[in-house]
Amino acid sequence: MSSTTDQAKNIPAPPPRAPLEEYERSDGKYPFLLTMTEVKLLGIAGVGFLLDAYDLFIINPVATMLQYRLYGGHSLPPGLEGFLKASANIGSVIGQFLFGYLADALGRKAVYGKELMLIIIATILCITTPTGQLSPNSSLVYLGVFRILLGVGVGGDYPMSATITSDRANLRKRGTLLSYIFSNQGWGSFFGSLITIIVLMAYKHVMHDEGKTSKVDGVWRIIVGVSLVPAFATLYQRLTLPESTRFKASKNLDSEKELEELKKVNQATTEMKVSGGGSERASGSSEIKESESRSSGESPEVVIKKEKAQIREFIHYFSEWRHAKLLIGTSFCWFLLDIAFYGINLNQNVVLQQIGYDGKTGSPWQKLINVSTGGIIVTALGFVPGYYASILTIEILGRKWIQIQGFLMAALFLAILAAKFHTLSHVSFIVCFAFLQFFFNFGANTTTYCYPAEVFPTRFRAFAHGLSAASGKAGAIISALVFNQLSKAIGTPAVLWIFFACCILGAGFTLLLPEVKGRDPDLVYAEEIREAREARRRG
Repeated sequence: MSSTTDQAKNIPAPPPRAPLEEYERSDGKYPFLLTMTEVKLLGIAGVGFLLDAYDLFIINPVATMLQYRLYGGHSLPPGLEGFLKASANIGSVIGQFLFGYLADALGRKAVYGKELMLIIIATILCITTPTGQLSPNSSLVYLGVFRILLGVGVGGDYPMSATITSDRANLRKRGTLLSYIFSNQGWGSFFGSLITIIVLMAYKHVMHDEGKTSKVDGVWRIIVGVSLVPAFATLYQRLTLPESTRFKASKNLDSEKELEELKKVNQATTEMKVSGGGSERASGSSEIKESESRSSGESPEVVIKKEKAQIREFIHYFSEWRHAKLLIGTSFCWFLLDIAFYGINLNQNVVLQQIGYDGKTGSPWQKLINVSTGGIIVTALGFVPGYYASILTIEILGRKWIQIQGFLMAALFLAILAAKFHTLSHVSFIVCFAFLQFFFNFGANTTTYCYPAEVFPTRFRAFAHGLSAASGKAGAIISALVFNQLSKAIGTPAVLWIFFACCILGAGFTLLLPEVKGRDPDLVYAEEIREAREARRRG
């Protein structure tokens, strides 16, 4: 009897499972077929990301319009043009750090929607740029400053939309839902060009026929203001979205105490590692109990203590190499990807020249129409098809495979463009560029957004995603500010070789990351805590 009892004691208990919300349950359908609840969730998070992309990319046609309104058709001053185009990305870095941290420290519900309110306020302030009262240079500074504020809100939406979705998704469909959200970047760019064409067509008579080019001042304000429509449409839903079961459960762990135990045990032994296999269970639930929701009436002192505790926990968690290498992998992959991706897409004049839509000839109105039409063509060439290839295959091929092959294939077509830049025919150039865009988006441009939302436990997910996204935006800023100068100094083909090297390095850093298809990071985290507790008892 005693022997039987001892054997029973040695049998590991099955892991506890938290009750899931209805939309977190598996429905047996293909991952890309969504339920109505998932459609609603994507409407709340996805429309916001469409708005983010719209606001980031719309500055290209707006900058061209300001040439005619402020400088008589001449180019903007190089320094101010760089500031204007980089301003939103500068703000994005701040927003990604700030909102990512606050979402983990204070909760998603307490923060979600505030970034959208900031976008709305900043957009209204951008529209009020007094081009008639300020000097041309001062007008650009005015607009650039408020685009920094706009960027803070846009940047905040990266970790917020990703974590809000990941917290609620069933593991079987998590990557697909995140890919759906990120695909709105392509649609944001597409609609930016489409709306520009529509508004320009409405102004054709006054600008083209009557020659009143100054009326372009109204065109850019309308284009920027249109983004307020989806912003107001989703604001109420964001502000009233309840906290997810998974996040509430993650806050129930006495993480500060548990991590201290884990840290002490790891100092004594290096044998406890959860690198895959048994602890990475394909489950839609987390190995932690559901907790009661956090009270909304907490005092400032309690909030400050929570913030400080969150910082300590974050530092403790990522002080271990097995966790730090994941953050290094997601951050450097995103950084290297955005150097190449934004280096190409923020300098589309090279491509537009090849397809005859660079806006070099005709009236100001015709030039603006040509540039916007070229923008739609560039988006349609590879942006949208690449995104949907990721959506359809991400749960089959996995994130790691898609990211590595995306980096390598993008490197291949960058190498062709660099080596044959001056000898490729127009058709060959367009084909290579289309494949380059396709493999950017059926590759690292999608998966670098998905990875941080899937590889980190819920307790640290938003801040880790914010850090990774900020690294990407740092790459975008560097590329935006340096591309033109480098092109003039060493030539465009040499710059394309630099982008080639970035893609090769990106594929290398991807090797630091595990495959996250079917992987529940909360289960991995809970397993680490359980093993640390058992090791401490044995010690």
